[in-house]
Amino acid sequence: MDWTRGQTIGHGSSASVFVAKSHWSSEIFAVKSVELSQSQFLQKEQKILSELSSPYIVSYKGYDVTKENDKFMFNLMMEHMSDGTLTDEIRKHNGRINEPLIGYYTKQILQGVEYLHSRGVVHCDIKGQNILLGKTGAKIADFGCARWVDPAERDGGTAAASAQPIGGTPMYMAPEVARGEEQGFAADIWGLGCTIIEMATGGSPWTNVTNSASLLYKIAFSGQSPEIPKFLSLQAKDFLSKCFRRDPRERWTAKQLLKHPFLEESNSNQDFVTSSPTSILDQDIWKSVEETETMDFCSIETVSSMDSAVQRVRELGLNSGVPNWSWDDERWIRLRRSSE
Repeated sequence: MDWTRGQTIGHGSSASVFVAKSHWSSEIFAVKSVELSQSQFLQKEQKILSELSSPYIVSYKGYDVTKENDKFMFNLMMEHMSDGTLTDEIRKHNGRINEPLIGYYTKQILQGVEYLHSRGVVHCDIKGQNILLGKTGAKIADFGCARWVDPAERDGGTAAASAQPIGGTPMYMAPEVARGEEQGFAADIWGLGCTIIEMATGGSPWTNVTNSASLLYKIAFSGQSPEIPKFLSLQAKDFLSKCFRRDPRERWTAKQLLKHPFLEESNSNQDFVTSSPTSILDQDIWKSVEETETMDFCSIETVSSMDSAVQRVRELGLNSGVPNWSWDDERWIRLRRSSE
């Protein structure tokens, strides 16, 4: 497929995301690209995404390899979500989304999580920045940290997941992940709880943490859970309490949470969803997003203790920051497959 690369709309830990346009159909889609020699994680994401099909997961459109400026690039093509990220939406609401809208988005995210878990996939990095919004609501994106878990393990065990590298953003990590013990389906539920707090407060699930080492230690060993906002309804508070059980075996599953009273009255229509922009160029929400403190652990091997986890973070010297969603390149570049 001939296509043209447009403006940059995101920067991840291992790749950049661009808006793109098909030469033949003028279809607009998103392309995640990185040099072929450094595309290990993007190729893993492509393999996972290519096997998924759900209205609550960003759609896979294919991949190719192109040659640009004497470099071979691996390109993952995905559905373009016109309204940006859930984090963008929170900022549009001045840092606090109302509870009916929180319920609406939570139900869609949870439906996506339940689908992933039914397919034996753990996302490993559920957070506002990885939830994209469009005409139909919320969809889960960014499978760079995702992994397969033996479906036979999903009802209790996580042995298959624990043998793989841990991944994700420390601020959203479950206690068992912060300790380097396991990263199974229950970890996504903890991340969902953190995302709900993000929607409700516009802030991080953990406050008064000075650095990544103290954050990881607090999550792993303090015995605490993120503080549940007092202004939420009793049903919302109870829902969060089920997400934040520190023992992953006691945390509710996605299927259980979908039956929780907090979601039973969530609207199935789009009453709470703002309409999407009419043009790619109208999307002011992609501009000037402030950076917040996050780190990507996707390339870190499984660790057996907090000391080794923190040491690896220091050795990697990863910089904090979420993707800077800005139009930083006004040029369109004509691309063809490398074989042409």
